[in-house]
Amino acid sequence: MKTLSASLVAVVAVFTNSASIAHGVKPTIVLVHGAFADASSWNSVIKILDKDGYPAVAVANPTRSVQGDAKYVTEILAGIKSPSC
Repeated sequence: MKTLSASLVAVVAVFTNSASIAHGVKPTIVLVHGAFADASSWNSVIKILDKDGYPAVAVANPTRSVQGDAKYVTEILAGIKSPSC
């Protein structure tokens, strides 16, 4: 779980760069649920982020294994287009 959490911190860094910040582009926020939940548990958070102008994605984490989940989330991240500045 620590690896997955560390990966999510890195995700925010990947989608945030100094050029984007200079142009007022906000980073894409990626939210991943844990055990005994699903992506819809982030709905209220996404509404708040959206209201503040942040693009947000809630990943439907399969919660099968740490390696499998990390691979799945990585594939989702690869499909997110970061804004070009």
